[in-house]
This record gives sequence, C-alpha cells and structure tokens, in this order.
Amino acid sequence: MAARIGALEAGGTKMVLAVGTADGTIEEQVSMPTVEPDRVVPEMAKWFAEREVDAIGIGAFGPTIVNPNNPDFGKTCFTPKPGWSYFDFLGTMRAGYNVPMGYDTDVNVACLGEATFGCAKGLDSVCYFTIGTGIGAGVMVGGQLLHGMLHPEAGHILLTKLPNDPGTSTCPKHDRCFEGLAAGPSIKARWGASGSELADRNEVWELEADYIAQACEIYVTCYSPEKIIIGGGVAHQEQIFPLIRKKFLAYLNDYLKTPELEDIDNYIVPNSLNEKQGILGCIELGRRALEA
Repeated sequence: MAARIGALEAGGTKMVLAVGTADGTIEEQVSMPTVEPDRVVPEMAKWFAEREVDAIGIGAFGPTIVNPNNPDFGKTCFTPKPGWSYFDFLGTMRAGYNVPMGYDTDVNVACLGEATFGCAKGLDSVCYFTIGTGIGAGVMVGGQLLHGMLHPEAGHILLTKLPNDPGTSTCPKHDRCFEGLAAGPSIKARWGASGSELADRNEVWELEADYIAQACEIYVTCYSPEKIIIGGGVAHQEQIFPLIRKKFLAYLNDYLKTPELEDIDNYIVPNSLNEKQGILGCIELGRRALEA
C-alpha cells in the first residue's frame, strides 16, 4: 500500500491540511483559521493522527528556523501574529503525533511543488516567488532548497524606485524594497484599489512589471535559476507577463546568453498547479522525510 503523507501549508490567515500520496494525489483537504498556536496546533496534530499518516511535510510562514542543524529548528521567529513569536511549531506538532516530519518555509515548499509536479519538473535550480499581501521567495539550487543562516528573504531586495512612481514604499523597514514597492498593499496604497480591480489600467501594470523585472534580473545574476515562477495574486494578471519579460531582458542587457533566456516565454512564467503548488510541495517534503 502506498504511504499516506500529510501536508500542512501554514499560512498567515489559514492552515491548509491534506492527505495524499507521493505521486501527488490529494485524497482529502481541509482548512482551519490561523488562530493562536495553542489552539490550532493540537487540533491539526489530532487531525493527522486520526488519518494515520506515515509522514508530514510542513510549509510554514516565516520568518522561521529551517536549518535542521540549528538547535531552534522548527521554531518561528518574531511575528506580529498573536502567540506565534518564538513558538516551537515543529516540536509541538511532533508532541501531538510523532511521525517523520519535514519542515520548511511556505514559499520553499511552493518551489518544491513546482519542481516536483509542475512546470519546473526535472530542473534542479529554480526560483519561485509569490506576490500577494507580501512577497516571499523560494529558491532551489542543485536540487536542494536554499536555507543559509535563516532562509531567503528575497522580497526585501532593494530596487531602484522609478521617478514616475506616485506611491511610496509600504514596508516599515525599507523605502524601496521589492515588497514595499510591488506587493498588494503597495498597489492599493498607490492606486486606491486592489490589483484585481485595476486589470485595465495599463499604467498600473507597466510600473508593477518594471519592479518585478528588476527583481528577476537580481535573482538571475545571483542564483542562476533554470526557470523563474511567479505566484500570488499578481500572477492572475496574465497581461503582465509579456511586460515583465521585455523589461527583464532590457535590464539584463545581453549580459547573459543561454538557451533558457532565448526561450523567454517559457523562462519567466506563472505558477502551473492551480494554486496547489504549496500543498503538493508539502507532500514531497513529507515523502523525503519518510525516505530519510
């Protein structure tokens, strides 16, 4: 019988729980609101225990400790979410149901999902970033998810603010970072409406595409990915992708020439798994934990 693998995509507003198999089949899925951890974590552990899963993959909102060699592995760092600062997320889940568990960031597992089941299948160097309420990035290099001293916070790279930008950064720490200039709250603050209400405003997407293109140029020169995948609400604005690709190539200015960049329409792409990339990445993370 195929192993039953639990998946937990832990987001800032909701927790998505699923049970599936290593081939990416999802058998059952539910969600719970992200309330205080002493309320929701035992409930989630109980849910998995009742389904007798063999392993669990957890993709957690950050910042969090994802290096298994760190004594604080599986703990969250400071967060404004009530009760979650410095919480032993992984340890509490294990106390409730002790099976092999993989643990990483939500954007890293989304990257893993695309590399295992989606448009990046077969590639071992991939950048995935999501543009929504914030901007997060998952990076795979040589088939391994990138960690380091913490994990990539590539939503906070500093960009060149455009002179025709009527807005200001919404990031409380940086006056020109990617998240502050291009995430959902920035779009709404600048234009007075959310991105979904601005689909026909060309000036909105010209500006947004420029900031995304700047970020892509930085990611390419730093990580050398074989594909860049964009998720989140902005990815639903299909008209933005030709603009991003054009502006990205202009910023790169022929500095690099590779077969991947020659096929730019298949290099910078939207996510491909119908918003399942995170939960499928958790399935693969759980499979790896079971195998280990």
